Amino acid sequence: MKEVLKNLDKAFENRIRLGIMSVLMVDEHIDFNELKTLLGVTDGNLASHLKNLEKSGYITYKKSFLERKPNTNYTATKKGKESFMKHINALEQLLH
Repeated sequence: MKEVLKNLDKAFENRIRLGIMSVLMVDEHIDFNELKTLLGVTDGNLASHLKNLEKSGYITYKKSFLERKPNTNYTATKKGKESFMKHINALEQLLH
């Protein structure tokens, strides 16, 4: 049991960060506005959670312009995907 708990990652304990990573495990990348709509959160709330995941090295971003409007796309890193899967596997083990 102690070994399973060790695999839980505090970065994913928040529902918004869990949602961000869940989306990025399915979609290779997603832009800020799509993510905001999917998760039903405010700009500031989403931005702070994205920054948290970025500081952990779990996501990266790329800024560009679409028809003169700024656009930011987010992608999960290899480290982020591995950590997220480890976290999900630990949750599944706890449920069994």
